[in-house]
Amino acid sequence: MLRRNGYKYKVVNAGVSGDTTAGGLRRIDWSLEDNVQFLVLELGGNDILRGQPIEEMKKNLGTMIEKAQSRAVRVLLLRMEAPTNAGPEYSKEVHQAFDDLSAQYKVTLVSFLWKDSSSVDRLIQQDGTHPNEEGARVMAETVYRALKPLL
Repeated sequence: MLRRNGYKYKVVNAGVSGDTTAGGLRRIDWSLEDNVQFLVLELGGNDILRGQPIEEMKKNLGTMIEKAQSRAVRVLLLRMEAPTNAGPEYSKEVHQAFDDLSAQYKVTLVSFLWKDSSSVDRLIQQDGTHPNEEGARVMAETVYRALKPLL
């Protein structure tokens, strides 16, 4: 999408399947090496699925944002949401954590990636969590729409 629209950025995927914000925090310094201009930060889902303390997740995400901003890297934060079986209090705490981070660090917050999808079932694998090929395309388009004004 970047190339198709005339942008010549190199995209590096520093994500690790199944990782938590603690793992992302351990990788953030090398992830920001070289001439990084943007950070698309999509972590927290595995913290949430494991029922980790939200304050710990929020602290880890905040530290990653601080490290990026200290290097003049613009951050796009992707909201995660708790599954419906997590309970209303935990779900509310998760949602609020992303709002707080966006406000505190003045970063663009992208709504939960599945939120605007009319039929989530057609976008996810049989595990009920991870995107299929079409879901990955929808995610990429959602991220690109939010990233484009920052370019």
